[in-house]
Amino acid sequence: MKKIVIIGGGISGLATAWLLRDKSQAAGKELHITILEKEQYPGGKIRSIKADGYTCEWGPNGFLDSKPQTLDLCRAIGVENNLHRSNDNARKRFIFSGGKLHSLPDGGPAFLRSQLISWPGKLRLALEPTPFITSAPVGVDETLADFGRRRLGKEALDKLIAPMVSGIFAGDPETMSLISCFPRIAELEREYGGLIRAMIMLAKKKKREQAAGKVVSSAAGPGGVLTSFREGIQYLSDALTTSLEPIITTDCHVVAVEKSQSTPYRVLCEDGKELDADIVIVASPAFAAAGMLSALDPAMTATLCQIPYASMTVICFGYGREQIRHSLDGFGYLIPKKEGRNTLGTLWDSSMFDERAPEGKVLLRSMMGGACFPEYATLSDNEVIARVRQDLAVTMGIDSEPEFVRVFRHPQAIPQYTVGHGARLQALDDSLKSHPGLILTGNSYRGIGLNDCVAAAERAANEAMEVAAKN
Repeated sequence: MKKIVIIGGGISGLATAWLLRDKSQAAGKELHITILEKEQYPGGKIRSIKADGYTCEWGPNGFLDSKPQTLDLCRAIGVENNLHRSNDNARKRFIFSGGKLHSLPDGGPAFLRSQLISWPGKLRLALEPTPFITSAPVGVDETLADFGRRRLGKEALDKLIAPMVSGIFAGDPETMSLISCFPRIAELEREYGGLIRAMIMLAKKKKREQAAGKVVSSAAGPGGVLTSFREGIQYLSDALTTSLEPIITTDCHVVAVEKSQSTPYRVLCEDGKELDADIVIVASPAFAAAGMLSALDPAMTATLCQIPYASMTVICFGYGREQIRHSLDGFGYLIPKKEGRNTLGTLWDSSMFDERAPEGKVLLRSMMGGACFPEYATLSDNEVIARVRQDLAVTMGIDSEPEFVRVFRHPQAIPQYTVGHGARLQALDDSLKSHPGLILTGNSYRGIGLNDCVAAAERAANEAMEVAAKN
């Protein structure tokens, strides 16, 4: 019986274990699977904190239902009927600019009426589909900022692209790689010669294929509805944990993976425990994987150490609805860096999902820090709360003290796919060829979202099955 050790009990490790067990059972192949989790509870950054009638997401707040990976997993583990999709408010998103909130336009006429982009900025955007705007040379790993300035203009970069990058990656567009962060956008430019031209062509294609009963993605990305559970997104990791509980060992800090004489690998834990393994799947962040693999492959460790992480502080405020004069009909807003505020933006959680706040109450969730503001990670809770209140007063006119406050800190929150990320992934793939049965998975490599983690878990499980079948 092949022994498989999965290091890391976050969503990546849990999903990999569940899928691997399911595939092995379907193939009639018996495997001995063990999950080693450093913390006291599995789930990683997925955690739904319930207090005083509020439900606060410690990390991610859901996934988009336009991709099949997580939906398929929910269906397989039997929790599909418990899914809770966000309401139509989540489709309305705002940018704070020039002292006011601007709704992101959802079409040509709305864009022309919007005051978010000035008329010179709109005229610059109008040049995007013309031959005056050239494509990047093939093979160039362009930053998101360079792409934005080249393709759309500086104002669109500052007010549209930069806030989007901070909202998704907590990243700095001046360092983030277009091809690694948004491969679909790079693909559209190559295929159609421009984004507006791609949107027009894809809109026509969508009409044709919808008439034939098919569905296609939009030019800007997959779209979809933000989806969670009424109990919070932790319901998913809890369901996986319950199913996998007999094979999970918590409070187990892996310090090294090394070669073994009796089996291909030996996993060493801080408490002195040692486990032999035929296959090791590292589902931990890149910086943690680097420490475990330093003796096994110094070159691989050096590459893993080149994947930076951005810090993030999440601040949840609860208010009585009467304390907030501003409309809460929307997803929330992002703030461009040039506005000089303290926060990256604020999500109106109780507007997106029912039951996130008690009756008559409101839950707001603000983000602070990211790659552009690493110094904010050192602020005290009192300073963090004061700065969030300052921003809410300016952006939404909220001048009263919140009745509920929670501050969650993530010193190494989100991996940054900076320029050169693709080359780093190739270097890791080359290194892994020397270590059959050693597999890396998680959000450090090919996508940071929950859907990406589940898709990566599927690939890891398939690779493990192939290795097990060969030996």
